[in-house]
Amino acid sequence: MMKRFMFPLFWRIFLSIWLAMAVTVVASHLASRYLLDRERQAIERQVGLQELAREALVIREQRGRGDAWRFLRSEGERLDLHLMLIEKEQGQHRLPRAIRERIQSGWYPHKPAVLDLQEGYQLVAWPRMGGDGWLDPRMFRFVEMGLAFLLISLACWWIARMVSRPLRHMEGTARAIAGGDTGLRVAGRIARRRDEVGQLATAFNGMTDRLCQLLDRQNQLLRDISHDLRTPLARQRVAIELASDSGADEALMTSILRQNERLETMTGQILTLYRVSENGGDMAREPVKPMVLVNHVLQDAADYAEHQRVDCKLVASEESKAVSVLGDGGLLQRAFDNVLQNALDHTPPGKSVKLSLSTGNERIRLIVADEGPGAPEDLLQHLFEPFFRADKSRGGKGWGLGLAIARDIIQAHNGHISARNRDEGGLEVILELPVFVGG
Repeated sequence: MMKRFMFPLFWRIFLSIWLAMAVTVVASHLASRYLLDRERQAIERQVGLQELAREALVIREQRGRGDAWRFLRSEGERLDLHLMLIEKEQGQHRLPRAIRERIQSGWYPHKPAVLDLQEGYQLVAWPRMGGDGWLDPRMFRFVEMGLAFLLISLACWWIARMVSRPLRHMEGTARAIAGGDTGLRVAGRIARRRDEVGQLATAFNGMTDRLCQLLDRQNQLLRDISHDLRTPLARQRVAIELASDSGADEALMTSILRQNERLETMTGQILTLYRVSENGGDMAREPVKPMVLVNHVLQDAADYAEHQRVDCKLVASEESKAVSVLGDGGLLQRAFDNVLQNALDHTPPGKSVKLSLSTGNERIRLIVADEGPGAPEDLLQHLFEPFFRADKSRGGKGWGLGLAIARDIIQAHNGHISARNRDEGGLEVILELPVFVGG
């Protein structure tokens, strides 16, 4: 396969800036040349200035300086020029400052027209302000600076856009993939670029493809194992019960049966996790009251809470008791139950778990707060990941699937779940769901 030609980003930026500077110099020179030629041509178009100067000098000698000045002003209006008759040696101080600078300056190539007369006088002619060809000498500097600023700004904008736009696209793609949209990839127009950005986009897409393949294989493996384990576990359970009825050691059979139930629970949780994560958007939805679901969860957990010697308290606002959400009641109850079970597992005997139900901003919020050891701050964001257990701080019960299942269920209902440590000690899990408003 022929290797694709690469145009490194370094040379793109370098050549862009170099070309911007070169274009600035050329454009400034052409603009100055055009304006200077325009002014020079405006003066050159005026013919007969030599004769006009002699006539003005005659009027000055015969009728005085005032008549000569009025004559030049009248002729200047006709020719669209400023005309001034001055003494050659000492008369330049009478000229406007800008005109003196243009006469004396060496950098300005086209000076005002200065006609020398034999009688020791000079006629100075320059275009009227606003007239054809007028240009203040300082305008050249402004034109050059303005063109330089404009062209370099355009070049910098193009360079910044060339670099930042694909990077922002890749950042958004990475965030979307991290949020669960594993089918998203960097756009082909960016991956096909013949520079380092294109190489980065190609490598990013390849890495994402590989990671998604590994995750799919892992998920498929867990699903297959969990599904295939259910049948032998069910048969094993029947065999254990038959052996127990036949007079086998009761304590041994009870222990074996308990381990069998744990395995069945784990496989069931794994299957639930993947069913929700893959088919959450297609679930059957109907209006359900979170207050009713929470009461069912508390009733189901009453025996376990009593066994743990933990007191469960529910505080609900009046508004929250009548509010409904749109979703699968069974799955939502499963999510609430998992969060409560997690709190009960990590609350010491003699302590309590508090459930608070409230509404606000068109959302209903359930807070489950325990009085356990809490979790390290750097691990809070990982509590809802499958198979994650903060063993050192939370005791290590279960398989780390309960909160992960709760997260997927809540997210499938367009809700949000988070955890934080309480100031007085313990952990609180916050579940938020949008309120259903409909018939």
